[in-house]
Amino acid sequence: MTIDIRPAEISDMDQLLKLLLADAESRNTVEPLLWKIDTAPHDKIYSAVTTAIQAENPPFRQQWLVADDDGELVGMSHSILLPVPPIYAGEFGPPGLIMEDCYTASGAPAGLERRLLEATESDLFKAGAQIILASSIAGGEWEKTYANQSYEALTLYFAKTDLTVNRTFANVHKATANDLSAIVASSATNRRILNDLHKLFWKPHKDADDRFGAWMQRSLTLPDRDMFVSRVGGEIQGYAISHPATPLHFPAAHDISGVGVIDDFYHDALENPLELASDDIRAAALFGAAEAARKARGDHSVLVVCPAAWTSKITLMEQACYKNAITWFIKMVG
Repeated sequence: MTIDIRPAEISDMDQLLKLLLADAESRNTVEPLLWKIDTAPHDKIYSAVTTAIQAENPPFRQQWLVADDDGELVGMSHSILLPVPPIYAGEFGPPGLIMEDCYTASGAPAGLERRLLEATESDLFKAGAQIILASSIAGGEWEKTYANQSYEALTLYFAKTDLTVNRTFANVHKATANDLSAIVASSATNRRILNDLHKLFWKPHKDADDRFGAWMQRSLTLPDRDMFVSRVGGEIQGYAISHPATPLHFPAAHDISGVGVIDDFYHDALENPLELASDDIRAAALFGAAEAARKARGDHSVLVVCPAAWTSKITLMEQACYKNAITWFIKMVG
């Protein structure tokens, strides 16, 4: 019987639950702390998937596709249309993102991952995506499939589970409202580098400074995050923000309550994307403060966002004993 790839239905939930739990357990085997299984994974999976399937007016588009082998589900894919962050131009519209929870069952026919990928790409293209992103854990089976289908690494998510204890870091201070203009200026340099690394994806919005500044002003009031600046002689050389993880990078079966994220992070020692500057010890101190803040809040793991082409930032991550855990790939389809 030919395998039918079709949108998931509520009647598929029992089988989807089994596939998604097996998928989560495969990640948990790789890194038990980072990919910790939730205490009620069935309930979380059921709630997340049924909401996605049944929502009449969702905040963003989600699609679940299943591979149906005469009534038996042997694989699935999950994708969304990813809202463009307000600091980026987004000239190609919301990119499609193929999520981490794509899976084929043990014993599934050879080539099924590629068929699911092609069906998911086609679905996203019809939904309007001209750029497709795809997520895979480092060394995952889908990583090979993406590479074989002309995807290129865009963003690396470095992880660490043995976090730095809280201590004093030289020249690092908690950010205040007086630091906002300098943080915005530092972010503008960060955005320029990102644009140089990938002009298609990271082109800044014309109002990026104002939008970023407004977000930083609000961030100072949010109790779930810590904002730091590196200041030498009254001059700010960089900033770092650490905050709790979100479900964007973690499928529903996982417990993300002990995972922090360092997303906004820049220091002048990283301005050359190919090589760290000689004052990299100051960049390391700024980064260490952001990491230690998550440890102080009780987190056991941290993810750090790092463009795949930013070699100096990768070097800094590796010196701090981080390893790549997730890769986002990119491909143009429009």
